[in-house]
Amino acid sequence: METKEPEQPGDPARPEEPKRPRERADAARNRAKVLSAAAELFAEGDPRAVTMEDIARAAGIGRGTLYRRYPDIASIAAALLDEHEHALQGELLQGAPPLGPGAAPGERLAAFLTAMIDLLEQHSHLVLGAETGAERFAVGAYGFWRAHVLALLREAGTSDPEALADTLLAPLAPEVFLHQRGRGISTARLKSALTRLAHGVTAVTA
Repeated sequence: METKEPEQPGDPARPEEPKRPRERADAARNRAKVLSAAAELFAEGDPRAVTMEDIARAAGIGRGTLYRRYPDIASIAAALLDEHEHALQGELLQGAPPLGPGAAPGERLAAFLTAMIDLLEQHSHLVLGAETGAERFAVGAYGFWRAHVLALLREAGTSDPEALADTLLAPLAPEVFLHQRGRGISTARLKSALTRLAHGVTAVTA
């Protein structure tokens, strides 16, 4: 029998989301300008150095217009990152094994950790921006990732899964990832290390 990840009330990352009011044409144009400008600025340098004024200027809109839509840098980066995280969340819930249901918990955990390395390799600048001025554990999809890891650890019968869940997610912090990549550690090596870790913590011992 498959074990489903626990659903968190209010989790922003759940595949089923409430319908939003239809967006006005001018608001949609401004949103597109903001996200396009922010994406370029985040990709050019350190996302933590980008300011709301920088984005408003690059988008060609007033600061008041920008602040009415997005309260801070983190919310803009989160909007850019959302579609990428949402796609991975869908694979975890409904995709083919080992990422999706149907594989052993150790295999699924390894597949998740390596998929996160791919996401970070492509979008670490957005993850950094989304966490600027905010606590990592309270933004983005962190609650979803933790619930998924926790469910797999429990399914595997791992000792003290509550303590291990955040520990397993710690290597996926963008600062840690970028530090390792900066030291010349390839994504293949990172995936191999995390796969060994996933299999180790889920191994059943007598």
